[in-house]
Amino acid sequence: MNVQKILGFALIAGGVGIILYSLYASFTFFTGSATPPELFSPEASGSQTGGGGNPVSQLLEEQLQGLLPVGLIPKMLNLTVWSIFSGLLMLGGGQIAGLGIKLFKT
Repeated sequence: MNVQKILGFALIAGGVGIILYSLYASFTFFTGSATPPELFSPEASGSQTGGGGNPVSQLLEEQLQGLLPVGLIPKMLNLTVWSIFSGLLMLGGGQIAGLGIKLFKT
């Protein structure tokens, strides 16, 4: 075998490996087996408005907390960012494997 075919096999294996890692990591993140990388984190304190707030605003905050759990928005943002990154990994892995196929054919 010549060097181009060996390099082609290596690129195909690397590209497929990147794609498989991306799929496996996404599966573990979306099923809850692992936590995605946290770029966005929930705030430590519950309210930033101050101690003696308006009773209407306090009631509104309580209702919103009942509607949306505390860490929902940062968690959704983290999963969205991971989805974008995973898509880029799959695209890059496909390109690398495509280069390997071209090298293997020549």
